Amino acid sequence: MQSSRGALVGAPLLRAALGLGLGPGPRRAASEAHGQGWLQPAGYDTGVKVYNSRTRRKDPLIVGSADATSWYSCGPTVYDHAHLGHACSYVRFDIIRRILTRVFGCNIIMVMGITDVDDKIIRRAREMNVSPTSLANLYEEDFKQDMAALKILPPTVYLRVTENIPQIISFIEGIIAKGHAYSTAKGNVYFDLQSRGDKYGKLVGVAPGPVGEPVESDKRHASDFALWKAAKPQEMFWASPWGNGRPGWHIECSTISSLVFGSQLDIHSGGIDLAFPHHENEIAQCEVFHQCKQWGNYFLHSGHLHVKGKEEKMSKSLKNYITIKDFLKTASPDVFRLFCMRSSYRSAIDYSDGAVLEAKHLLLAATAFVEDARAYMRGQLACGPIGEDVLWERLSHTKGAVKAALADDFDTPGAVDAVMDLIHHGNRQLKAVTKEPGGPRSPAVFGSIVSYIEQFFETVGISLADRQFVSGDSGSATLHSVVEELVRFRLKVRQFALATGEATREARRQQLLERQPLLEACDTLRQDLVAHGISIKIEFLLFLWGRKIGPELTSVPILLYFICGSPPQHGLMSGALSPHPGSKPANPGHQGRAHQT
Repeated sequence: MQSSRGALVGAPLLRAALGLGLGPGPRRAASEAHGQGWLQPAGYDTGVKVYNSRTRRKDPLIVGSADATSWYSCGPTVYDHAHLGHACSYVRFDIIRRILTRVFGCNIIMVMGITDVDDKIIRRAREMNVSPTSLANLYEEDFKQDMAALKILPPTVYLRVTENIPQIISFIEGIIAKGHAYSTAKGNVYFDLQSRGDKYGKLVGVAPGPVGEPVESDKRHASDFALWKAAKPQEMFWASPWGNGRPGWHIECSTISSLVFGSQLDIHSGGIDLAFPHHENEIAQCEVFHQCKQWGNYFLHSGHLHVKGKEEKMSKSLKNYITIKDFLKTASPDVFRLFCMRSSYRSAIDYSDGAVLEAKHLLLAATAFVEDARAYMRGQLACGPIGEDVLWERLSHTKGAVKAALADDFDTPGAVDAVMDLIHHGNRQLKAVTKEPGGPRSPAVFGSIVSYIEQFFETVGISLADRQFVSGDSGSATLHSVVEELVRFRLKVRQFALATGEATREARRQQLLERQPLLEACDTLRQDLVAHGISIKIEFLLFLWGRKIGPELTSVPILLYFICGSPPQHGLMSGALSPHPGSKPANPGHQGRAHQT
């Protein structure tokens, strides 16, 4: 289960599990050198090479069945609001899940365990003067709402610890029967770590000290960990063969995963702080219970979300966290998703407002290009001749580069870079002209590029759609349609006023002078719309209109496109290209075009 308890192990072991090398400190060799004892499974070869914490290398991802790929995800311990550190891990694995499903043909069966009984839950319930059950139910629902708000696909099934106590007891009995656990006179049950010999340490390759569980006087060895905890006064408990009590931490996930998947598990995921002792102990429990040589073929671990400038993860215990709800008041789930994609899922990631803003600018640049390309396809953006062959070649190259990046341990930074490079090349072709366009047009290639870019972002759960109305919100939709029609009419009037055809320079000037009242009327309309809370303004070198509520522009921007007519040196469009007050400088990463209004 997702928890901070694994942080007790310290940085060296976590770095080892990430494949970053062992730090100094006492250790013993694991029974098998990493990778040598791993058994490559038989089944469906996804074509992906994934970094496997069991081997500390990239292994071919081969799952038991493409139709039923098994994946167990450690879920939350539900005692408080989830924060961005949790969100980062869940979003990263959601992206991987989507990629495996939509790109590499896996139908994933995902199980997530919910820890709804725990020391932290009991302690927090006492502080709030509520029952542990009520507290857990409250924050479980809160967690699910946060996941939905982040556009994270729900697992195939959630399983709560408290609803599987009999199964957990049976699992513990099985471990005892096989000689790997013992009960005590106090009613505790412990896993006998020495009974594993040198088979322990398949993830981090070290002998544990007394970490992960408090040292109890009735343990045989300090490193043994609890499978069942004897009841304490005024705590919730269940009857068992060893007396009243409740499950230990690690046994929960082993039991829940085994209930659905048995002795064979394709993928196990969680934050890197869970690698030891939690996942290490899960392996020990399952392999002795199922009497199998390898439980969990691939262990995937995500890096921490760090507070920028500090070598510390975002966590409740350090009181340096931002709740998911607070974050989503200032940024969209799509922006956060792209923020997560800009680094490897295995790496630590620094959180800062600047990094989130960079992700927002990238998303705006992608959206702007898609809308520009559509405007070109509709004939609303006049450009010079298009290098069609070049664009077809870039599109083909991008498709190959993205597929290769995703197959290389889900290299989302490389995939995003490839897509943004395609956008860059597309923008270079969409250059507005200052005279009537001529020559053949190439709408098909831009249609193909737009389709591919939207498909890429949709695959990873990001929407480039400009309009996202709440179901049933017909008023907003109607307002948007009316304003679009009005601005479209204004555009046509301006296009007529600026069209001079093949006239001589003097005749062209005379025509523009005669049509100046039309241009002035267009400017007046723009100014009058401001009084109604609708502005046409420049932002990132593109015109947008938005519905103002209070001092802020709150609607999703709708990009408007205007065919360039006469160049600004004619002086007839006084102030037309001046930025709207408070507008931001252009994004240097976007090859934008200045449009006249």
